[in-house]
Amino acid sequence: MAAHDSSAADWPHARREDAMALRPNPTLRQRRLGAELRRMREQAGFGGSQLARALGVNPAQITQMEAGKTGISVERLRTIAAACMCVNEELITALAEIITERGKVGWWESYRGTLSENFLEIAELEDQARGITTYTITLVPGLLQTESYATAVFSQAYPPIPQREIELRTAFRIQRQQTVRSGETKYTAFIHEAALHMQFGGPQVRADQLDALIEDAGVPGITIRVLPFDGTGLPSPIDNFTYADGPIPDLDTVQSDTGFGIRRLDMPVHVARFRAIIARMDSAALPADESREFIRSLRKEMKNKHE
Repeated sequence: MAAHDSSAADWPHARREDAMALRPNPTLRQRRLGAELRRMREQAGFGGSQLARALGVNPAQITQMEAGKTGISVERLRTIAAACMCVNEELITALAEIITERGKVGWWESYRGTLSENFLEIAELEDQARGITTYTITLVPGLLQTESYATAVFSQAYPPIPQREIELRTAFRIQRQQTVRSGETKYTAFIHEAALHMQFGGPQVRADQLDALIEDAGVPGITIRVLPFDGTGLPSPIDNFTYADGPIPDLDTVQSDTGFGIRRLDMPVHVARFRAIIARMDSAALPADESREFIRSLRKEMKNKHE
């Protein structure tokens, strides 16, 4: 059997992988690699034990690899792909790149132990993305928030959080913004008009935030699109979300934020749904230049009223 023969040649790698200590906290990328290995196996119609027999390894090792608990070599990846009859070379190459990045430490790791895993993982998702699209309906997106606006948002958390954690979360959010302000990652923000009217921290905070949006709308690589109240063709009500472009479309990821927690979606059917939602918003939102003028008009309205 071809799959069995290729696994026999890979046995030295299997022994090294078996000897590796299990990761207590696999990163988002490591878990995504594992999820893709599981998807590859399931698409081939294999159970975990079947794939283990084809590879000549312990079934527990399959479970650990698919959970991101243990690493694999690029050679092992290709052995698995061959056993699962995967001919998507673009996907295999992209997964191999994840493996070769092993040992890379992101800036967010310095916050480990002080902020929750959800904070670290959105920073990792954004850092690895080739492009980012966000949609917000009640808040200015975190990647465009001013420091005072972010502080005001965190200060309104319920139950309340300590001042020290508010400062930590704010500093982390501002540091995340370097991903898009550097110009290396294209960023499109769809902002519902409701978010532009919401008050966090009072009129001055809102005024400063509108000024910042007007300025950011002119930054290369950043596109701001407003979805006005009277717009038509909007999708049915949905939660705030972040769509992160992977190195290939098969590795795109969606993070959906709700009042009850965060969900990360990578199944093709879920990702395709959000891709279609973005296409509808692209048709319904004001063009970038009109969006900037729209925000400018709201700022002028505030100035006439409060200043």
